[in-house]
Amino acid sequence: MLASLYDWFWKDQYWFPTQYSWTDMEDSDGVIYPHPKDLLAVFPVIFVIIIVRYSFERVVALPLSRFMGVQDSRRIKAFHNPILESFFHTQSKKPKEAQLNLLATQCNLSLRQVQRWFRDRRNQERPLLSKKFCEACWKFVFYFSSFFGGLLTIYNEPWFWKSELCWDGFPKQPLKPGIYWWYLLELGLYISMMLTFAFDVKRKDFKEQIIHHSSTIILICHSYFSNYLRIGTLVMLIHDVSDIFLEMGKMLKYAQWEKSSKVIFIIFTLIFFISRLFVFPYKVLYTTYYSSMVNHKPFFGYYFTNGFLMILQALNIFWSSLILHMFFKVCIMGQMQNDVRSDVEEQCTSDEQSEARKQNSGHSESSQDLETFLSPREPGRLSPTIRHRPVPAT
Repeated sequence: MLASLYDWFWKDQYWFPTQYSWTDMEDSDGVIYPHPKDLLAVFPVIFVIIIVRYSFERVVALPLSRFMGVQDSRRIKAFHNPILESFFHTQSKKPKEAQLNLLATQCNLSLRQVQRWFRDRRNQERPLLSKKFCEACWKFVFYFSSFFGGLLTIYNEPWFWKSELCWDGFPKQPLKPGIYWWYLLELGLYISMMLTFAFDVKRKDFKEQIIHHSSTIILICHSYFSNYLRIGTLVMLIHDVSDIFLEMGKMLKYAQWEKSSKVIFIIFTLIFFISRLFVFPYKVLYTTYYSSMVNHKPFFGYYFTNGFLMILQALNIFWSSLILHMFFKVCIMGQMQNDVRSDVEEQCTSDEQSEARKQNSGHSESSQDLETFLSPREPGRLSPTIRHRPVPAT
């Protein structure tokens, strides 16, 4: 059974054009070609990446966050109550009004006290600003290193400048060591992020992130197996460049460097739109769809690759709509709503603010990720809860 499934999965016609087979990809005369077993080396790489990441966040990113002025807000800790705690973990973190009334009766508390308990308990589980900064700092360093390391690897290649040449001699294109290690690092990063999703900052576009990472992992593996390495490197390069500025902007926002974060956001927006909505379709989608079949007939791998590339492009369009909406608010209207992608710490109601001020001397954490780039605070602007008392006439 397993042998039959194995033979079916690795059929030549699934991975290569009709005139080629796995035997054509055997190493000979010092020429090395990619082999599926090569990617088994990614498992120790994943382990190393996770260790390096958490070590970097603790040893480098956390002290850097303090140096840049990142401050975690002091949160009100929910008092211990076994009934409410059990309901919070087993049923709902945001109970409805009828459930709140029932819980208030069971615990001999007022409705307002139960509401306050759930709000404080939810806030306790939201990530601290320093954690968000450390995560963004790690991703910034990785994408920066990956982009410029990859750029140096393929900069002198003729197919880097003319993507049609990616299919010159396909699929018998030798494997270069630099590309192999680049593939291992990128694959290891995305698998490690899938493994650590439960511990990372939770986004509201969690499902889209899962789809994106899964598609990326499948594309990296398939492009290596089928020797789509040249076009694969272009895909990684195009996607990494905008992520550098995204993570940099988040770091600056968490540090409350408002003007700098706004400038970086504008740069990020321009690079994102140019790289993913213009360069990616022209340099990758067009050549993969048309140029790759100039000397070959379509086969399963052709449809498979183009299908997943279109999934990535659909996600790029989805995120572009969010960025465009945000860019309009920042640059045209001069304002920004909270992040639509991430949880925002819940604030006290008006009758609880005096109590909260005694226990919370820090600033509240606002948004993160794409829509963290709020407009700078206006000096002298009053809070809506503060009013000047009229001066009596003399």
